[in-house]
Amino acid sequence: MTGPEKVTGPEILTVAEMGEADRLAVDAGVPSLKLMESAGAHVAREVIKRAPRAGVAVLCGPGNNGGDGYVAARLLKEKGHKVWVETYGDPAKLKGDALEMYRRWDGETRPISAERNGEIIVDALFGAGISRPLEEDLYDVVAALNMSDAPVIAVDVPSGLLGDSGKPFGEICVRAAATVTFFRKKPGHLLMPGRIYCGETCLADIGIPEKVLETICPKAFENGPDLWGPMFTLPKRDGHKYTRGHALVLCGPAHTTGAARLAARGALRVGAGLVTIASPSEAVSVNAAHLTAIMIRQCDNPQQLAALLEDKRLNAVALGPGLGVGAATKDFVFSVLESGASAVLDADALTSFSNDQAALFAKRLDRAVLTPHEGEFERLFPGLLQEFDSRLMAARKAAVIANCIVVLKGANTIVAAPDGRAAINTNAPPWLATAGAGDVLAGFVVGLLSQGVPAFEAAACAVWLHGEAAAYFGLGLVAEDLPEMLPDVLQDLRTLA
Repeated sequence: MTGPEKVTGPEILTVAEMGEADRLAVDAGVPSLKLMESAGAHVAREVIKRAPRAGVAVLCGPGNNGGDGYVAARLLKEKGHKVWVETYGDPAKLKGDALEMYRRWDGETRPISAERNGEIIVDALFGAGISRPLEEDLYDVVAALNMSDAPVIAVDVPSGLLGDSGKPFGEICVRAAATVTFFRKKPGHLLMPGRIYCGETCLADIGIPEKVLETICPKAFENGPDLWGPMFTLPKRDGHKYTRGHALVLCGPAHTTGAARLAARGALRVGAGLVTIASPSEAVSVNAAHLTAIMIRQCDNPQQLAALLEDKRLNAVALGPGLGVGAATKDFVFSVLESGASAVLDADALTSFSNDQAALFAKRLDRAVLTPHEGEFERLFPGLLQEFDSRLMAARKAAVIANCIVVLKGANTIVAAPDGRAAINTNAPPWLATAGAGDVLAGFVVGLLSQGVPAFEAAACAVWLHGEAAAYFGLGLVAEDLPEMLPDVLQDLRTLA
């Protein structure tokens, strides 16, 4: 039971891609029995780490997931644990490696039951590739697991959870304290509610060669510095403010100016060399009373905005927060898109196209990032969230439709590109759900775009920084706190680099 505890890499594999990884590993000379032995060893290791002397009930199902369970049971017994296996289905009907691992198990075996006295439970019933909901005869078993004080360690995914969507397949699903999965995570480990059902997801190296990824070419990733770090540019010794971009944030009427200021502050804190608010004349004095390092330019209509953007040093624009919904906002959007500047379209800039999506999608959006929450997403891409099993697939489809980067915000924000790349973000704490936080995110994105970070990487980086800033602050967070936490986050990011 030795070997590396975990593997690295931001790639996420679908259930089908993970099956292909297993096949490619075997083709490369790694015996499939060795892969199963290693998988079971990692499960046993996780049990020992959490409960060194506990009695263990290992629930084994009718497939390879059950085979992993038999390995874990055997190794735990060898380590001196009181351990027994509870079987679902006739183990004599197992096939291949799973049958062999069952034959190697020489301990106590019982039929599965809703009543047990194990101090820790291993759920090796069904894996991520489950093809139908759990049978009714397992309802009482799963309900008892979920009500028990005994922690559950799931193999691959909790039984009943779909590996690609993170949703329960049917009415019931195991809730685990921890899940041990192998080689790379699956979408279901990261997407809600799968992330909750999985508990702590532990990623284990079972001997699949990294080079199989060259054949699989995964396009989904867990968001983090490993994904976008090389594109993130810290200030250079020979740089100055004009080499770090000039972000423009469009402001709405006097009574909604706070949203634009939140975005502008975020853009400045994330590293834009200069930030200007384009303010209607009625709000200039309001903004001037609140701003210092952020500049103000009067802008009352799309024509004045177009004139401002003739200065190509204004290279990235955020519009939507507090801007107002209607034809005027649509015209502001068109002015920005026609200018050639990078654009972040948020809030009212998206809602203004609720009944005229074609007008927006007909424009050239390849330099744009759309940042809708689920309500705005539904207004802009009606029916997609219902059409697809997962937010990941819906966001990817939306990116294709709009031909730009789409950031579907939420507890597990998705960043999707038209070429199929997608990042699932997992670091946002629940207290980030607060008024104005989305405005700050728009500012982070436009600030990174102004510095020349490519759109996909800028969006993914901004989303991660947003989550980290909230986590650094802790409970009691309000949107104004987010930009002020960035110096600490960026300093730590610099240390990692």
